[in-house]
Amino acid sequence: MSKSVAIVTLGCSKNQVDSEIMSGRMSEKYCLVKDPEQADIIIVNTCTFIERAKEESINTLLEMAQFKEDSQCKTLVAAGCLAQRYGEELMAEIPELDGILGTGNVAEILEVVEEAQIQKTRHVSLDIPQFLYNDTMSRNRLSPKHYAYVKVAEGCDNYCTYCIIPHVRGRFRSRPEESIIREAQHMAEEGVKEILLIAQDTTRYGIDLYGEYRLPSLIRKIADIEGIEWIRLMYCYPDLFTDELIQTMKDTPKVCRYLDIPLQHADNQILKEMNRRGTREDAEFLIQKLRQAMPDIRIRTTMITGFPGESETQFKNLLDFVKFVGFDRLGAFAYSQEESTPAAKRKDQVPEDVREKRCEELMQLQQTISLERQQRWRGQLLKVLIEEKLPDGRFLGRSEGDAPEIDGSVYVNSSAELIIGEFAQVKIQDVDSYDLMGEVVS
Repeated sequence: MSKSVAIVTLGCSKNQVDSEIMSGRMSEKYCLVKDPEQADIIIVNTCTFIERAKEESINTLLEMAQFKEDSQCKTLVAAGCLAQRYGEELMAEIPELDGILGTGNVAEILEVVEEAQIQKTRHVSLDIPQFLYNDTMSRNRLSPKHYAYVKVAEGCDNYCTYCIIPHVRGRFRSRPEESIIREAQHMAEEGVKEILLIAQDTTRYGIDLYGEYRLPSLIRKIADIEGIEWIRLMYCYPDLFTDELIQTMKDTPKVCRYLDIPLQHADNQILKEMNRRGTREDAEFLIQKLRQAMPDIRIRTTMITGFPGESETQFKNLLDFVKFVGFDRLGAFAYSQEESTPAAKRKDQVPEDVREKRCEELMQLQQTISLERQQRWRGQLLKVLIEEKLPDGRFLGRSEGDAPEIDGSVYVNSSAELIIGEFAQVKIQDVDSYDLMGEVVS
């Protein structure tokens, strides 16, 4: 009987794709299980984006280490960004660890596990990671069968002064368009209805391979695939958002009227010190163009509060911008002082309690804005992807304005049984700041 393996995934959807690749490789020889307590081998795919992510990763590794004493687990491997960044330290501090796997070595997971069962091993690219998955690699998707993440590129060239990602993920590198199309075609054949295009910087797609931004072309080709009904764009940097991309979104019905644009701040001086390209005025102009082209678009962004040197006036500039624009969705986190980044070396660090207080104030403001933005869906008929049946008999789904895991849901009343993974037409009757409530219309 083959040994069993469980993969615990932390962090973002880009990390999830890596876990799916590792899961596919491991399934060549091992039996996959969901419960780590029932596994002979545990792989923890870690995150290191901000301090809280690091803490969660370390706590999870310590928790999994307990299973080596209390259950059948014999081998524990740390993978992902934290392993890439702190491999030696993790091995020294967590003696239960048998193996370390860096972000540039994802495809080697099977060999690492085999070696780790004999002796402690560490596979981390000391050079800049170069790994880039393709459609020929075995991949065991962890998301529900009706949607899937497609990573169009790896790494990042932006070098924001607060961010460690280019150091743990490497330089920006696009996948060939043909490989992405083949993967999306295969997913459609498996029943995937929604494709989420992701990367560290999705709008940059293609520039390194083709000398031009190819996201519009890629979108049009995916839209031609039968069975794919929604294409969702995530992590789109604003400075590379071309008029061609806006027109492609407008002209392609399968593209969700949804956009995730991580802006991070709105004070021009702070943006400059973050090494973010573009200004507040540029962001306002882009959002205006998007809403003129697609009045029903939902726009999500992410903001950082308490960046070094952020004054009360600069924070107020951020609040004023958020009020002025009226984002449909907004996530925020307090600045995290990441070692080895330029921002971490600055002497004008904002006190942690002030960072957190500002983050809370921003999110309270956004809650009010979100509720106001949601009102426009009252009485509207929306296409909803049904994902779950609740114990009270209602169904839970998502509109095209809701990305999985990070946005709200649509609570659906229906006298007939609905099929999970299929679409329904729902008339919206009530709203709150995050969710919609409605009834199926035959």
